[in-house]
Amino acid sequence: MEGWLKGKMNLEEYFSRIHFVGSYDTADLTTLNQIHEQHVKHIPFENLSIHSGEKIVTNIEACFDKLIKKKRGGWCSENNSVLAWVLKKLGYDITLLGACVYDTRQKAYPTMKTHIIIKVVIDGNTYIADVGFGFSKQIRQPLAMISGKDQPQIPGIFRLTEENGFWCVDKISRKNHPEQSYHDPSLLEKSNVVKMYGFTLEPFSIEKFDSCLSYLQESPESLFTNKSICSLQTTDGLRTLVGWTYGEITYKYKEDMDLVIFKTLTNEEVEYTLKEKFGITLENKLVPVNNAIYFTV
Repeated sequence: MEGWLKGKMNLEEYFSRIHFVGSYDTADLTTLNQIHEQHVKHIPFENLSIHSGEKIVTNIEACFDKLIKKKRGGWCSENNSVLAWVLKKLGYDITLLGACVYDTRQKAYPTMKTHIIIKVVIDGNTYIADVGFGFSKQIRQPLAMISGKDQPQIPGIFRLTEENGFWCVDKISRKNHPEQSYHDPSLLEKSNVVKMYGFTLEPFSIEKFDSCLSYLQESPESLFTNKSICSLQTTDGLRTLVGWTYGEITYKYKEDMDLVIFKTLTNEEVEYTLKEKFGITLENKLVPVNNAIYFTV
């Protein structure tokens, strides 16, 4: 089995995909930070399979083939399962955790764990790695598990808080400065403090995520069936695609201000933009979707 996996999945191919050129001989925090940041800058967060006649699965070989060999992106279970495999091969002490994404409409954390993150322990210190949340709430480097500590990164300030064993991740954002020609503010956060997700330290296997796959891919209430989305982190910001709306965000355009530029694309421009801005070429025809359901970039 190990020999078969070696032929199908190998570290060199992964590191080539994320443009990682450093040493990975030591399973330390510096290496983890570098791998994490390179991953989110070169592998998009996207759900385009749902809108192009494909099925999203949790099988690690299928995820590796999609993200690494076919140079696609994926959502949380795909991105984080591939990263978890890499970290384990490098000798890191990791545990998968399930998380509940905050429901802004209900103002509560739901009970269903629709997100997967990775707990990493290095020299007795614990960190949360997550390369599968996407858009402006994507952490660039793992967060230290210290309750109440502000952890500044390029997108903003992230903060973990713990109460009775339940951990919450929040982001404190800068103000948005939309380009004047854009008149639809619905994709922009109205609050500078954004609740992301909550979790406990109970281990969560990838097989447990299978139970919510049908909901995420098929339910008319799921965000992912209502919108075709894609995002990719850049050195100083990110690129986004929601339905036919392409966006670019430049962080810290001015003091405490991010520059936001949106434009509406045609169907032909969507296909071109995916290739040129996100490095994605789909095997099947994409049907863009942008129904009226709450979502911000």
